Amino acid sequence: MYHTIRTTAYEPDPHHGPWLEEPHVLRLGEDLRTELTRIRAEANGEAGRPDRLPVRRLNSLLQALAPGVIATGRNVGTDGRLPWLYAREAVPPDVLAPLIGTWSAGLFREDDEGEGADLEEKLLSEDPTVAVRLPQWESEQVDLTETVTSAGGTAEPAARLYSLLPEWVAFRLAARAFRTHGTALHFRVESSGNGARLVSWPPQRYEHRKQTWYYSACLNITVHTVPFASRFRVHVSTQVRRWATRLDVRPHLLGGATVLLDAPLPWPEGPDRGHRLMVNTLGYDRRRKELAWRRHSPAALLPELDIVRRYPEPAELFAHPERWINGCADVAAGIVYHPSVGPHAVGPGLMPRERADLDAWVEEGLRPVLRRVTDLTRVTRRNTPSLLPRSAGSGGPGVREAQMALQRRAALARALNGRPLDVEIFWQCPETRAALLAELPKLIGFGPGERVGPEAEDTWQWRGEGIDIRVRARPAGPLAHALPVSRDRRRSRAVRLADAVEGRCEIVADRMAAPRGDDAGVVIAEIAGKDRFAAVPDSDPKHALRVAWARRGWLSQFVNPPDDTAGDLEHRARWTWLDALRQLGAISPPAHRVGAGIPGDIQYAALWLVRHTRKGPTRCPARRLVAVRVRPGDGSGVIEGWDAERTEWVPYPKLLLLLSETPGSDVASGGTGDGGDDATTPAGGRPADRAGAEQRRQRETEGQIRALLFQLRDRPTLLLADAGNLRQCWPRLRNGSLARDMLGFGTEPGQRLTVYGHDLRMVLVRDANAREEVAEWYAHDAKDKIGFAEGVWGTGGAESRVFASTAATPHTAAKLPKGLMKLAPTETGRTAPGKTAWNPGQLEITVLGCLSEKALADSGREGEMPDRPAEWATLAHQLRYHDDYPPLARPLPLHLARLAGQYVLPVAGTKGERSAESGSDER
Repeated sequence: MYHTIRTTAYEPDPHHGPWLEEPHVLRLGEDLRTELTRIRAEANGEAGRPDRLPVRRLNSLLQALAPGVIATGRNVGTDGRLPWLYAREAVPPDVLAPLIGTWSAGLFREDDEGEGADLEEKLLSEDPTVAVRLPQWESEQVDLTETVTSAGGTAEPAARLYSLLPEWVAFRLAARAFRTHGTALHFRVESSGNGARLVSWPPQRYEHRKQTWYYSACLNITVHTVPFASRFRVHVSTQVRRWATRLDVRPHLLGGATVLLDAPLPWPEGPDRGHRLMVNTLGYDRRRKELAWRRHSPAALLPELDIVRRYPEPAELFAHPERWINGCADVAAGIVYHPSVGPHAVGPGLMPRERADLDAWVEEGLRPVLRRVTDLTRVTRRNTPSLLPRSAGSGGPGVREAQMALQRRAALARALNGRPLDVEIFWQCPETRAALLAELPKLIGFGPGERVGPEAEDTWQWRGEGIDIRVRARPAGPLAHALPVSRDRRRSRAVRLADAVEGRCEIVADRMAAPRGDDAGVVIAEIAGKDRFAAVPDSDPKHALRVAWARRGWLSQFVNPPDDTAGDLEHRARWTWLDALRQLGAISPPAHRVGAGIPGDIQYAALWLVRHTRKGPTRCPARRLVAVRVRPGDGSGVIEGWDAERTEWVPYPKLLLLLSETPGSDVASGGTGDGGDDATTPAGGRPADRAGAEQRRQRETEGQIRALLFQLRDRPTLLLADAGNLRQCWPRLRNGSLARDMLGFGTEPGQRLTVYGHDLRMVLVRDANAREEVAEWYAHDAKDKIGFAEGVWGTGGAESRVFASTAATPHTAAKLPKGLMKLAPTETGRTAPGKTAWNPGQLEITVLGCLSEKALADSGREGEMPDRPAEWATLAHQLRYHDDYPPLARPLPLHLARLAGQYVLPVAGTKGERSAESGSDER
């Protein structure tokens, strides 16, 4: 058993002191910014309107082609006085001017492209009557460890370090090769929106079935904070970057593929030749009806800057990706692989030994300015709740399965409470129908079902122990067909999709009545995977069917046909039924083994924010707070959700049906831009209007949370929230705003947690998400053994509030040697690159509020025994274990709240209202 885990995170080394650098800094300057703003506004018919300059493409171009440029500052498009470029040496004017001129040509209409050449001449002109002043480089000392400590004790880096420090770290590491088992990997820097990446280049090769597949090592570098930590962190995560060498997708279905371009500098001077890969996006342009460079891609400007070399055209790169990844002359390009473009013989992920080797290389490269974060040790041996035996052999053959079936049967009986349960199966393949009918009695420990009803109907019934289940199976027919979405672009996407949803609702209404009993029935539908519907946008019928069935009082669960999904059909049928039981609330919360420090009548509450933009499942924006309450102390395992309209707790199945009624916003008459949050702010509205609307929504959501806390005061409560999810509507949950045992809302001063509940505790959880907020990890021991470990981990301090929760590798993951090497395969592991390496993630658990000694004293309860934060972290960890699922990504109440969001499916208005609307959101 491992007793220590190591995170791939680094912090400023206090023994070294500040990390001081003196980069050259360039500001855009008011002269140049004013000129660019003026000519852009005139060219676009927007004279006199203040605007933000779109400098993202220029930034990418400068990072790729201007020697010495390290990083770009933020918000320079709105304020020319802010630092714009950071470089190790000043970029000469004869390099900078052509780049700015070429970029500026893209700001104007096609008939005004001459403005770009004119601007380049003005930047280099010595005539004061014509010249536009090019800003001058300045030297500025920068402390790359500059820190501000919040009132709650959280160290936060200076704002510019979030983008500057990852780039500096990346270049520092790229100066050295990574050597392992006779292989040397050289890295290039790739800039990203959240930090920087290191990509090994040229790619590795893997020969499989007479074909060559390409892959690279990839290190993601980001800057983050940890609640109450005295130093901020630099996270370095590792992965395999795979390259597409065959694209099994039609050009018009390519939404946006990342392309990294390796091109030499058009200018021979400079210290950073060959250190960067240029980031571009390749996708189908529906207006031009051809493949094109998209999303600020600098590759579109290269032919104008360098007329000597040949650069890939989008269509050519799409047709011959392998030719370009191997290079044409001194230019190479790689398309980053995505599963939507077909299979790949190289498996994702790295095993812990190889991750540890890369981590040691990073540690050596960052000395002495950054040091590794202290290893974490176990805080408890009670890693799992009082579950039934995990081993299939425990207690004899079939004993464990019988015990689990008994537990599920009791949970289902409690959830139904004497009411009958109707289940409708709509199948397309007879094998799926047979597997579903065979798996249900196994899960709940019943014998073969009794066939009932007319012989023409395929209906089965199970009765016993307070359970009455009737299952009818019939062909799916037109229910499973693609949605016939109109292509009339004079109407918005949301409105056209809403019409298609209404059409499918009419088909469902004709075929189905409401279920028996007072509560929900369940529909299980076999429908093709989303890739089958990719040819026609919005034609996947799953969301429409969920809306249609919910209106009739039915919950819904989907299963893919056997030819759409790899894996055992019996296994998939089993999980389909388990998900259906979860929707019915037929779940037994785990009985914890934390100890006497947890009250016996504890209840759990979880909050989850569902937030849809116009890119959401129904193309209709909406925001909805979901609250779930679990009461294991009643002996009934009651699972309920909060009905905000009726201000009462309702059974979980009823909550799902109520969520399906979430109203959509008025997207037909304006809505929000494609990147907007919701539709309450008109598209193109002023920033002040958008900020005001966001603040109003935050106040509304925080008001709902306060009202919910009042509803939980009747007994000891553990409130669970995902910080990465909920801080969008509750900004005081950001790390820099946290304070121990305090809650804050809006601009009001924080208050003691006990003000909101006499016995209230609050735990925040956080995973890596898309921003690498939580560091990767691996277990190790004194004998240099590397592997995985399950448990709760901390620094060992009695007052520590932040812990790590790690779970075992699930039984569904392939068992691979921990020392498997994919970047440098050994003679005995030639097929190693083809393996999929699955690593359990770390869930960060922050005990934000508990009855600490200080909290008790502040509330006049000095004589009571204070809480131990480690026990509440252990309780949150044990709540990840339920039934025979693999450990959940989050504690069970949060898991239920998040999945309830699948029923938040707003539809754009009524059919009568939609018929009168016009307009388009295709822009």
